[in-house]
Amino acid sequence: MAALENRSFVKMNGLGNEIVVLDLRDAPLPVPPAEARALARPDVLPFDQIMALYPPRQPDTAAFVRIINADGSEAGACGNGTRCIALYEAARTGRQHVVFESVAGRLDCTVEPDGVTADMGVPHFGWAAIPLAGPVADTRALELQAGPSDAPVLRAPAVVNVGNPHAIFWVPDVEAIDLAHYGPELEHHPIFPERANISLAQVVSPEHIVLKVWERGAGLTRACGSAACAAAVSAARLGLTGRRVRVTLPGGDLMIDWRASDDHILMTGPAEHEFDGRLTAAMLGDSFRVEAN
Repeated sequence: MAALENRSFVKMNGLGNEIVVLDLRDAPLPVPPAEARALARPDVLPFDQIMALYPPRQPDTAAFVRIINADGSEAGACGNGTRCIALYEAARTGRQHVVFESVAGRLDCTVEPDGVTADMGVPHFGWAAIPLAGPVADTRALELQAGPSDAPVLRAPAVVNVGNPHAIFWVPDVEAIDLAHYGPELEHHPIFPERANISLAQVVSPEHIVLKVWERGAGLTRACGSAACAAAVSAARLGLTGRRVRVTLPGGDLMIDWRASDDHILMTGPAEHEFDGRLTAAMLGDSFRVEAN
């Protein structure tokens, strides 16, 4: 019997980032990587991340959250998924202010009629915190490139940890580069011992960034909230933008505010409920069928 068989789920999305919410607070089962991979198949219930809710560890939080990528690996943060579970919890309880806990820390969320704001915490710029394989002189411009050695297509990314490791390459036009070609190689580059999310960022103005993301464990994605945060703080750190910017991803826009008073990153954007369902043994194995209700 599959571990997750007969568990109810909620299918949601945050800016097109496909999210499956599993509320396991009444039965805190692990999410087996093999079952996550089976569920993520394109003809079953494809997702970018599972947000698995477990009993709270702190009395003022709603749940402890584990974030599972489509390849079965675990992530430290998912901004779009965080907004989704905030909307889920607000609908379930009627509370507009919700706090979760994750391996990356507390996730303080506020649900408003025009979107959800999530406090993504503070960014970490030190090489060991990202982490990198060894010391580097400046994490604002890592000595890393992709493409021919005599004419690199991508070079000198900014690197930062926003719950996950991120590398942001500054380019004139995000559409001119095949991120699906370079993403896998860069994600698994030896300089990133825990792999990394790879982004192409185009600074349109001091208030606007366009972003495309190859997400660690998920691949090309329509949106990645933590990557939007990483690009925004890295751009501000380099003086390319201010601390409040609009980040445009293929799925839409996020507003990122790197708050000067405490360096916390506030991310505001939409979240959407799609449908409810129940996991079957077939969905978690070699064949499938979706039971929605």
